[in-house]
Parts: sequence; structure tokens; C-alpha cells
Amino acid sequence: MTEEPADGGTRAEGAPGPSGNHGRSDRRPGREAGRPVDDEREGRSGGETGGSPGDERDRWSDDRHDRERRLDGRQERYGHERRFDERYEHDRWDDDRYGRDPRPEDARPFEDAYPGARIDPPGTPARRGFRRFRLTAWIALVVAAVVVGVSVAWVNGPPTEAELREKAGLLSKDRLRIGVKDDTPGIALRSKDGSGFEGFDIDIAYMIAADLGFRRDQVEFMSIETEDRARMQARNGNGEFVRVDLVVATFSVTPDRRADPSVGFSTPYLFTEQSVVTRSDYEDEHVASLGQLEGKKVCSLGTSTSLVELSKAIKGNPIAEGLISKCVERLRRGDIDAVTTDAALLAGFVTQDRNLRHHDIALEKTEMWAVNAGRNAALRTLVDLALYRSYADPQNQRWEEAYKTHIEPLLRTNPGVNVAQAEQPCALPPPVRRWPWERTLPLQDCPSAP
Repeated sequence: MTEEPADGGTRAEGAPGPSGNHGRSDRRPGREAGRPVDDEREGRSGGETGGSPGDERDRWSDDRHDRERRLDGRQERYGHERRFDERYEHDRWDDDRYGRDPRPEDARPFEDAYPGARIDPPGTPARRGFRRFRLTAWIALVVAAVVVGVSVAWVNGPPTEAELREKAGLLSKDRLRIGVKDDTPGIALRSKDGSGFEGFDIDIAYMIAADLGFRRDQVEFMSIETEDRARMQARNGNGEFVRVDLVVATFSVTPDRRADPSVGFSTPYLFTEQSVVTRSDYEDEHVASLGQLEGKKVCSLGTSTSLVELSKAIKGNPIAEGLISKCVERLRRGDIDAVTTDAALLAGFVTQDRNLRHHDIALEKTEMWAVNAGRNAALRTLVDLALYRSYADPQNQRWEEAYKTHIEPLLRTNPGVNVAQAEQPCALPPPVRRWPWERTLPLQDCPSAP
């Protein structure tokens, strides 16, 4: 087939054209049929490059060498993986050849990993028995750990209430001796026929004795004077001095008394304050301070905190008595001008005798009455436990009943005087070991506890 040249002649197919490319094919050197030219692959035609045919050949050669270099790099990079795959394929073929499973044992089923082993299907008695055995073993382990922990805490913890009673020597006692006052109306007063005692201190003593394991008929009260409270020496029915187990006798807590090794104070059981009593015809209608008693004859209890405060306020020598009832009797006779001591002690006398006048001197110091257990530390802890139960247990109303019975009536006959605080002083739980189910009382906090 011929094509017609521009000059009107004829030229065979493949003959050189006017450009001088004699006998050159339209395809580039090395191009295979169906293979796209590089420029076409890159999205552009050869005529767009604007280069000569020689430049086209060089670029095609460079692209070919680049592809070969990239291929060589991939071979070097992934050659070890190919070798590993080939080795794995060989090992797997070898395992198949000898009947072995190439999978690891932990990836194979139990019956494949351990041929011939006994396998109990789920739900069989053997499987259920094994699960029960494993659960029982875990429970036994936990129980053993708890028992060991509780045993260690039990051995190293504080003593129990039973152990404290044994240490206190209460197990061998059939009677509990308690020293109390016997001349203070409303607080501790011997009955007129001498058969018994009554008052707020008496009820508190009964409360403590009951928690110590003694019945009311096993409690023996003995009269004790102020100066004998630290020594715990009281008089029995024959007038003989004997040592008592406890002293519940308006005994105020002071730093000096705490420092005395023969005194073992419990937590306080009543708060009161110092006051003054005069006859109703006293020249001053109201005594506001102890200093107003300067030059007067004033009586108080010997070795008491009230006598100490009085000695600081006046220059004269106060009159000291062993019983507050003797001071009040001298006041009634007109031998002295005034009596000073705790308000809770004086309120009962004013209630009985309307010719006496009670004065609140507004001292800041609070008198805190406590039980003296002496050197018996175990007994002191048991007393603290009784007072703590009375304070923390809302069902335990023994302290409130004693206050309502003996002190509340005194408030009406002593107006304007802070006779005693109407709430039991805060008590903290003493160090007594108890089982967890025995700790039914709430923990209390006493930020202002003495």
C-alpha cells in the first residue's frame, strides 16, 4: 500500500519521509507489542517531552535500570523471610511425611498434643468432681489465711474483758468493796436507819459493779473521808480502816493527783464547779468571787481542790474539815460565814435548809469527778469500759436515770447555780480486745476530753 506524499508523488509504507528518518519505524527501539511507552505510562506522549529520539532511548534505559535496582533491594530485604518460609515449608513437608503435627503443643487440641491421654468430656462426674475439689481448695486456703491473721491479731492485741477480770483479781472475790461519802444529800448519803446508802454516786457505783460481774447484794459500801480517798482507806461497820477496791466519792481529777502513783483515775463521770454557800441573812446578797470572802471565816474540805482555790483568793487561814457536813453544821450555828466546795455537794444541803443561800462564783475551772482504782490498772480499764458503755450505748440509760433521780431535783432549789452538767462526760473506748461481732457500739471522738 502506498501513501501519497505532499509533493504529489507516491511513497511506499515505511519509506523515509521528508524529515530524513530513512527507514525508521514509528515504534521506539525495544518496544514490544502491547507494552506502553514510559511516557504514556506516566500520562504524557512522546511528543510532549520535546526531546530528541536519542534522549527518549536514554530515559527508557534509565527507568529499566531503576526497576532492576529496586527489585534487587527487595530481594536483599526480604530474602531472610523467603529463606524462613522455605525452611518452614520443608519442615512441614517433613512432618507430614513422618506423620507429625507441625503445630506447637499449646496450639493443638489436648487429644492431639497428648495421644492416648484420658479425656473426660465436660459435664461428666470426673470433671465436676475436679471443679469441686479446686473450689474447696481455694476456700480452704482463704479460710486458713483469715484464721492465721485473726490469730496473730488476737495474740498480739489488748486483753479481753475476761482476762482483765482475772488480772484485776475479781474472779476470787465474792464481794466488791467501794468507798463512798455518807454525808452528802443527793450524792451519797447513809440512810437514817444506817441500813444503806443512796445518791448519785451510789447509783454510779452500782452501775460499775454490775458491769464487773457483781450483784447489788455483793456490793459493800464503806464510808471514806476526803483525805483518805487517795490511800483508798475506808471504815467498815466496826469503825476499822480497811482497803477498798474502788473509790466513788466526789474525787476530782487534778494533775498532781494524776502524778500520784497510788491514784488510778478512770475517765470522768460527772462535771461540776466550785460554789459558795452562806446563810440567807449574809451581808452580801450575792457572792460573785472567792475574793469577796476576804476577812471572813470560810470552811472547806481538807486536801480538796476547793481549799486550794480558796487559799489563793484570801489571805487568812481557811478552816478545813474532813466532812463537808461538819462545815455546813458550823455555818448553821453561826460559827463561820461561808462554806465553799463543789456545787453538786452543796446543792443538797441548800435543798434541805431554806435558810441557806447558794452563790455561783463563776470559776472557769471545771471539777471532774472520777473513780479511783489505785494501782490496779486492769480494774481501772474495766471501769472505763463500764463508763464507755454507759456513754456510747443509747439503750443504756443508767447514768441518765441516776442524774434525773438525784441531781435534777436539786436544780429547782438552787436557781442560777450550775450544779452539774446534765450530760455524761465523753468516754473513749478503752483498749479491750473484742470479736468483730461484739463491737456493736459506735466509735466516739472526744476532742475536748481531759
